[in-house]
Amino acid sequence: MMRLELVKRPQRSLLFSMLSPFIAFALTIIAGAIMFALLGVNPLNAFRIYFIEPISQVWQLHELAIKAAPLILIAVGLSVCYKANIWNIGAEGQFILGGIVGSIIPVMFPQFEGPLVLPLMLLLGMVGGAAYAAIPALLKTRFSTNEILTSLMLVYVAQLFLDWMVRGPWRDPQGHGFPQTIQFGDSAVLPQLMPDAGRANLGFVFALVAAVAVWLLMSRMLKGFEVRVLGSSPRAGRFAGFGPNRMVFFAFTLSGALAGLAGISEVSGTIGQLQPVISPGYGFTAIIVAFLGRLNPLGIIAAGLVLALTYLGGEAVQTALGISDKVARVFQGMLLFFVLGCDTLIHYRIRLVGLAAQKPETTAKLDAAAKLGEAR
Repeated sequence: MMRLELVKRPQRSLLFSMLSPFIAFALTIIAGAIMFALLGVNPLNAFRIYFIEPISQVWQLHELAIKAAPLILIAVGLSVCYKANIWNIGAEGQFILGGIVGSIIPVMFPQFEGPLVLPLMLLLGMVGGAAYAAIPALLKTRFSTNEILTSLMLVYVAQLFLDWMVRGPWRDPQGHGFPQTIQFGDSAVLPQLMPDAGRANLGFVFALVAAVAVWLLMSRMLKGFEVRVLGSSPRAGRFAGFGPNRMVFFAFTLSGALAGLAGISEVSGTIGQLQPVISPGYGFTAIIVAFLGRLNPLGIIAAGLVLALTYLGGEAVQTALGISDKVARVFQGMLLFFVLGCDTLIHYRIRLVGLAAQKPETTAKLDAAAKLGEAR
């Protein structure tokens, strides 16, 4: 019986490691062209509408920044987790909890106005996201549960909790029955960068600052070295005196805090109130951003802009060509598939193993066992 086997390469190619995102993007374009052709659309025209028209005017660049800000913020936090070999898949839930907790002041205390409102909202959003991320961290360190499952399941808890809040306790009594909170006051709205040119707000600045700060943390500070050591060799990290449990909490809470900041920035700067849905899936798309950016905070900035463009492109092709905007999800999924596929082939080679190849090995093991029995 024939089977495929992955064999770790003795040394990975540095060149192909750097080219991997570009190869994955090129393969995604080829697969996308085939998809558009099967839909009966000219691929060149579709790509022009998908990639070029959404950024052809200044106000559209602002929309790109609005979409990219939460992706970059979340992905930068996830990169720390993944570097430490900790798999936080629940950033979407931490994003939502950050939006909910950060909205406590403008929703429950609308009369509270002043310069302190916005900083307190941002701080509460970060605390909410970090606290929610600490739940899977506690379960992993205390009960050895799988953080992938627990963090993912908490996403659905957060989504249902938000839906209950806006339909119940926090519903606007003057909202004509719509499931939404009251509109935030002027003091609770994130300022726009250039109001005359577009809607981009300070959330994009937060994303850039966070990316640079985490890059400095990972490349210039002892904590970043600890993250890399524990991620690549936990045993060596323990010998060096680094605590794996402390690292789990650090990575999860940092990631959750940045996701929470992204959540309250989105609610305060773009939406202006809480609604049943405040994210089109930023938390999951940010996973693609993190891997496309090679888990490098500076690379994540470029990757975030590319993935933000897929959202705008999906809306553009829906309007211009009558194709479902779900084509954006298809592009994101293909991009993740090719990125992970390229990374796998960089680190491993595929070997075809047959029954004939296994027989000598099996025979050798049986002979060794027989000789051991005779010796005893």
